Amino acid sequence: MPNIMPISDLRNYSDVLHSVTPDSPVFLTKNGRGRYAILDIDEYEKLMSTVKLLSELAKGRKSANEQGSVPIDEAVLMLGITL
Repeated sequence: MPNIMPISDLRNYSDVLHSVTPDSPVFLTKNGRGRYAILDIDEYEKLMSTVKLLSELAKGRKSANEQGSVPIDEAVLMLGITL
């Protein structure tokens, strides 16, 4: 269940921050609509790493579609990987 609080609860910010856990961000509402999210810093870093990884994978897929790809056995030889 999402942890949703009105932004006015920030008057008691320490209570709001105690509600933030690694797997449970706090969502703040303003005028009854979702406006902000408070995340644990470790969760934020994981999220940013995931976004970066997905961005790089999308670049690779785009490059493969535009320029073609290399068969796996050829890639292994090019990278010098021994199996």
